[in-house]
Amino acid sequence: MSRAVALDHIGIVGHDLAALAAQYEVLGFTLTPRALAGGGRIANRCAMLRQGYLELMALAPGGSSATLTRMLARHPGAHVIALAIEDTAATIARLRLAGIDCPEVEQSERAIAAADPSGPRARFAHLPVPEQPEARINLIRHLTPQMLWQERFQNHPNRAVALEEVILAVPTPADSAARFSRLAGRPVVPDRSGGFALMLPRGRLRLLPPDAVDTVPPSVPSIVGVTLRTDDARAAVTRLLAAAELPHDVTDAAVISRPDPSGGVALRFI
Repeated sequence: MSRAVALDHIGIVGHDLAALAAQYEVLGFTLTPRALAGGGRIANRCAMLRQGYLELMALAPGGSSATLTRMLARHPGAHVIALAIEDTAATIARLRLAGIDCPEVEQSERAIAAADPSGPRARFAHLPVPEQPEARINLIRHLTPQMLWQERFQNHPNRAVALEEVILAVPTPADSAARFSRLAGRPVVPDRSGGFALMLPRGRLRLLPPDAVDTVPPSVPSIVGVTLRTDDARAAVTRLLAAAELPHDVTDAAVISRPDPSGGVALRFI
């Protein structure tokens, strides 16, 4: 299949990985060990869900990355949307037919834990598509999913189990929708709040005008929210946020953790 099949993960960038990780642990996430990517230039930790995950990233000490530096110059927070693909060759052919420049597939690998560089490694195939104004879009295929989706990483005190959607505030939803549709190989549909939605077999993207989102965008365009499904109708995360006195809103449909300016994004638990 040449079309995107899932919302794979969201990449969240901060100035300091330890501080960013501490913020998400307080929110009730179990994180993977600190790992190094990009030839050791970028450090990350992940909140692995049964479906999808969140990737927390920062420059490793002594590391440099023009991409992360550019993202942080705009604002800390969510900057990466990764869409899962199944057939890299078919996807490259589809992208080229759509007029999207895409060189050959790139493969990378990293140790699961930086503290054990000779230990188990995760391997990835990804397609280097052009930068988009809304976010960095990665088309990815996990070659060793069992290395990341380990049972010990998937049990979270907040009971989050699935990455359901990502919400973007964009100045012209029709233009953004056209770009995302071409990249994913799937049609968009009108969104109930205005703008458009890209529906995937697992997960969705919502491209909304700034006045239709329920938080102040750090910039436009930008990722403004992530929706996570829980397996207990958000009971655990409601107790957790209240006990920790973390800023949040409770509605009939969701619990919304307000973003932290040091690198957060609004998290909507359903």
